[in-house]
Amino acid sequence: MPLNYSKWDQLELSDDSDIEGHPNVDKRSLIRWKQRDIHEKRQVRKHKIEALKAEIACNKVLEPRLKRIRERIAGALGTGEGELAEDAAVGKTNTGLIFFQYLVERLQTSPSPAAPPTNAKDQLTYDAMILSLLLQIYDTVKALPKDDQEKGVLDAVEKHVKQLREHTQKLWGEFNAELKEQNKHITSEDIKEGWESKYVPPKPEPPPIENAIADAATKKKKTNTTKTTTYEVLNPGPSSSALAPSPEAAPDDEDGDGDDDEEPERLPELTPTLDRFSRLPLWDYAKSFYFIQNNRDVVVPGACDALLVAAFQAQSEGELVYAKRCVHQSLLLQYCDKLGRDGVRVFFQKMITGDTRAVSLFVKDVEDTYANLITRAAAASASTRKEQIQLVPENPNATIAFNVPEGPPPDDLILEGPGTEDLDVEQVREMLLMRWTVFEGFSDGLKDALKKGTLEGVNEVLGEMDVMEAEDVVSKLGSVGIMSFAEGGVRDETNVGKEVEAEEE
Repeated sequence: MPLNYSKWDQLELSDDSDIEGHPNVDKRSLIRWKQRDIHEKRQVRKHKIEALKAEIACNKVLEPRLKRIRERIAGALGTGEGELAEDAAVGKTNTGLIFFQYLVERLQTSPSPAAPPTNAKDQLTYDAMILSLLLQIYDTVKALPKDDQEKGVLDAVEKHVKQLREHTQKLWGEFNAELKEQNKHITSEDIKEGWESKYVPPKPEPPPIENAIADAATKKKKTNTTKTTTYEVLNPGPSSSALAPSPEAAPDDEDGDGDDDEEPERLPELTPTLDRFSRLPLWDYAKSFYFIQNNRDVVVPGACDALLVAAFQAQSEGELVYAKRCVHQSLLLQYCDKLGRDGVRVFFQKMITGDTRAVSLFVKDVEDTYANLITRAAAASASTRKEQIQLVPENPNATIAFNVPEGPPPDDLILEGPGTEDLDVEQVREMLLMRWTVFEGFSDGLKDALKKGTLEGVNEVLGEMDVMEAEDVVSKLGSVGIMSFAEGGVRDETNVGKEVEAEEE
């Protein structure tokens, strides 16, 4: 197969015989001038190519807009869409010279900031270029009769569109010529890496979950080995050196139980990847398998424990569906781990294909584990529940009412009705004032609940208080007459109250 050496023709080589200069000028200077001349011409050509490219791109924007302006002047209606002035919603029904005047006014008052993407200083926008052209056309046709002005504008716009198209074609010719001249020689900018063999190391194993619970194998203490050295001496017997223990025989107390002040064990937490994995739907083995394939940090030590901890917390907070999903995903990872090195593929192959025995076993394990989780979460919640003071009528048929004062007693208090003849007005005033003062001393939440008058609302506020505070509130409610019982009595539902009631019975 013949070799093609044509690419080497693009190398720009020179030797001493190519440089001819004046005998009074040293050749080294001539060589440097020649090199500088070559680099300067390259930079000039490069800048010219960029300028031609920018001008062609600008003409591609202006030409269709000028065509659209000519169509509008000729009688076409506007679309009313877009940000261009010639198709704006305002003035979309204008045609002829009316549209021409509207367009000039629109470009002068509210031009668009869109401009060619160049770094030139004081770069004109597209609207400014079109406005300048329209003003030139207006200067040429304003001397014509009014009947001929519209035709003159159309002809002028058509003439400029044709000139712009021809100029763009000329620019394309110059651009291609400069590009061809640039590609004649290989320069340092053309050097690029064609192919290189590199060693790509495998991705490192993902780290285990933080605070992961160690398994039984890692919990075993290391066996302490003691190394002793025996010296054979000529005069065996007690000596000072024999009484001192060898430094190498010092016991290793690193694994000892000398430190009793151990920090409390922290529970493993979900990583962002495990959190997304825990929210996958139940029994959708295909999605779980796809997620594990794309996220290696799911199958790591401690992931199962972190999911079970999240399930317990979710169950305690009432998120039942999410708790069961966490249990499902935790057992899924446990099964994959127990099946050996290729456990992930083996487990999901059986589940996705619908192996009846494997699926039923896994489903039963998930249901049993979740039922056990419900029991443990309920027991933990019951053990942490605090004592509360609740208002309960002694008789189920009785009711508790709340007489909430509307304000302090008036200055001219008048007692009316039967049974008020023997009452002292000042004593009644003091009682009403005390009731109002006590009511104002309550929290806003308790006052709102008393105003609503529902026993459930008052009990809800009392349940959020401490036992001592709630007892004080109940005592004040009864002493000033805000709370009244149809048949009297308050049942103390705390553990202490129940014990006292049992002793009295």
